[in-house]
Amino acid sequence: MNSPAVPPRGGDRGAPPAAERTDYAGAVYGSLLAASVVATAGAVGDYPRLQLAVLLIVTGLVFWGAHVYARLAGERLVGQPISRRVVRAVARHEWSIAEAALLPTAAVLISPVLGLGLSGTAWLALSVAVAQQVAWAVGGAVRAGATRGQAAVEGLANLLLGLVIVAAKAALGH
Repeated sequence: MNSPAVPPRGGDRGAPPAAERTDYAGAVYGSLLAASVVATAGAVGDYPRLQLAVLLIVTGLVFWGAHVYARLAGERLVGQPISRRVVRAVARHEWSIAEAALLPTAAVLISPVLGLGLSGTAWLALSVAVAQQVAWAVGGAVRAGATRGQAAVEGLANLLLGLVIVAAKAALGH
């Protein structure tokens, strides 16, 4: 074997391979990232909705690539080559970071159909990003065997994180 497999996070070698599990942490992270992009992107340019949609997708892809690289570089033996199989497995596992940009992007793209102006578009996309962040956190907690109370705490903690981004957007006034 030319390269060691990158173990699942936490070093749990008895867990399913990384490519077979949903990365709830990545989905939560990607949702928070998407919310941050929406909150800080001003409505400027000739095509602000299209530009925001592209910015969401590109940011998700760049951060996905950065996480794939960091995981591959950080969890392998120095000097050991990495197989394509391992790269593909890690890339699939981390995909939820990029995937989290899809619903907020869809919200941006359908906002004209809903009759929303640019401000309403940003608030809709931000709401979608925060809602999915909470849903992913609760889903991950439930999947991990959390009690209802623990899952509720996970959801509340993520809602509070999302509301910090909402407050920042409100404070910035755009």
